[in-house]
Amino acid sequence: MRTTGTAGAAPARTLSGGTTLLFAAASGTAVANVYFAQPLLATLGREFGIGAATVGVVVMLTQVGYGLGLFLLVPLGDLLDRRLLVVTQLALLAAALIATGTASTAPVLLAALAGVGFLAVVTQTLVAFAASLSAPDRRGRTVGLVTSGIVIGILLARTVSGALADLAGWRSVYLVPAALTSVLALALLRVLPRRPTPPAQMRYARLLRSTLLLFVEERLLRVRALLALLVFAAFSTLWSCVALPLSEPPLSLSHTAIGAFGLAGAAGALAAAPAGRLHDRGLAGWTTGVALALLTVSWLPLALVRHSLWALVIGAVLLDLAVQAVHVTNQSMIYAARPDAGSRLIGGYMVFYSVGSATGAVASTAVYGMAGWGAVCALGAAISALALLLWAATRRGTAPARAVSAPAE
Repeated sequence: MRTTGTAGAAPARTLSGGTTLLFAAASGTAVANVYFAQPLLATLGREFGIGAATVGVVVMLTQVGYGLGLFLLVPLGDLLDRRLLVVTQLALLAAALIATGTASTAPVLLAALAGVGFLAVVTQTLVAFAASLSAPDRRGRTVGLVTSGIVIGILLARTVSGALADLAGWRSVYLVPAALTSVLALALLRVLPRRPTPPAQMRYARLLRSTLLLFVEERLLRVRALLALLVFAAFSTLWSCVALPLSEPPLSLSHTAIGAFGLAGAAGALAAAPAGRLHDRGLAGWTTGVALALLTVSWLPLALVRHSLWALVIGAVLLDLAVQAVHVTNQSMIYAARPDAGSRLIGGYMVFYSVGSATGAVASTAVYGMAGWGAVCALGAAISALALLLWAATRRGTAPARAVSAPAE
């Protein structure tokens, strides 16, 4: 941590490169825990006696916990010492990971996974913390680097999970990150300052109420949140269920091989990076429409997974490209709508992301258990088409981000 300033003035904090990388590593590690279970569903189902039709609850509870954390924990960053908040959440997250990795019964496993999701929202607190510690002329660069850590954590989670499971068993997928999270908590405890910004004037309950009121006041937020729910339901329909057909005959792939397909999704997601620049050029509506069309089309090659793994690669690239493009555009638009309430807007929006992810996980595994992979792809295509119809029906009533209502006084 470095400080700069003039005599008689309070020094302004700025993040060193090493501290910024530590923020990125901690953020990526925390959010990866939410996705570790996806390549392990077949194994966890056998281990704990959970049927194929209901094993999606493993992913659902993690996402439900994450959604609750977004609403209940993230606002605390405006009220408490962020250093203490971050370190405490990381320590509790490590404990929840240990509980998951040592679980002996299904109820303990599911409760621990819900706790992992609830505490993994420390990722969002770290982003806000990093932004508050950065000099204004470096803030965008800092947030971009920390966000890159989050994206890498999400995209590599499945690959790391599969590799660890094959090397040392599924329990190592949670015990190894528990140790890493503990080390990161200690490192952050050493370098983070106490309360870099004054506490908010709102009380905690008022902060929560104001988040709900934003949905009443901002039509743009309502529409884009619903789009997030649908696109992440489609996303979770693929990634929460694809491990089941891949692990069964005739494919019978290993955890490592299943997790490796996350790299294909990573390529697609990283290709969506220009979506933010397209928004800045006034092309948010066009970007959303094209991305949702690609999302719907992606289910055609995905339906051929049992016949060609290349079809899965193509479909995964298209699907993750589309989902991330819509996600980036959504966040750019809603933040520009009300910069004065940016954190609450993003937090409220991300709740819909979690609801969609949880719904897709449960629905896809239930459909797979009843009717097989073809029916799962039909479900994903239907959700994607519904999102495209929602965009088409609401696009004229949603103003471009720069033209939306001015910040509230």
